[in-house]
Amino acid sequence: MERSSRFSYQCMACGRCCRDKVITLSPYDVIRIAEAAGIAPGAAVERYTIRRGSILRFAEGGACVALEAAHCTVHRGRPLACRLYPLGLERGPGGAENFVRLESAPGSPGVYGKSGSVQAFLEGQGVEEYLAANARYRLLVLLMRARIETLVDFETIEPREFWRRATREALAESNFDPNPLINALFDPERLGCLRHTAAATVDARLHALERRILAKDDPDVIAAAATMLAVSLGYSPAEAIGSR
Repeated sequence: MERSSRFSYQCMACGRCCRDKVITLSPYDVIRIAEAAGIAPGAAVERYTIRRGSILRFAEGGACVALEAAHCTVHRGRPLACRLYPLGLERGPGGAENFVRLESAPGSPGVYGKSGSVQAFLEGQGVEEYLAANARYRLLVLLMRARIETLVDFETIEPREFWRRATREALAESNFDPNPLINALFDPERLGCLRHTAAATVDARLHALERRILAKDDPDVIAAAATMLAVSLGYSPAEAIGSR
């Protein structure tokens, strides 16, 4: 679906969509979760996420760790995927958007309709600021891709094997190598970039990350961070690779 497509949804706040999911988080999602919870981003990573900040944590019984009964305790800072539901957003090359209507959670009393548009739904859910922040973070993926090109001679190193290792390292949930760029992506305090507003934190962090990326000379670290960031923003790992 496009933004002009007819779509509406009436949520009944049953909490059923907050169970048994895999929710990918962007760095901006983590900032907003921390803000809503009244804790530091590093603490939010520990409490609410797995895979180094990039996936929302669900409890053993299947419920999101932020869920109490049918109430989201971080609702005002809920992640982009939660705001979009029951829409999914697929990203194509260059950031092309495609919205998909998702199946409702089993037993959900929510009501689909066509009384509005996808655009109106996005505006009502406060999605635009998340998309704008993610677009800015995507520029870091492009910067890391360019930095790798200056550090790696792909005439002597097999590109597919190089990026296969990067993807495996980025998406590993355990036994991964330390990666200061990934840590800094999801915890602005590590760069001294935590500010009083989410927007100011993003500004400070992006500038600091740019400097870190340009100073980093380990292509494996950069490639894993580029892949992690691309996936967290809703792209496939191939976004980090580019046209290669």
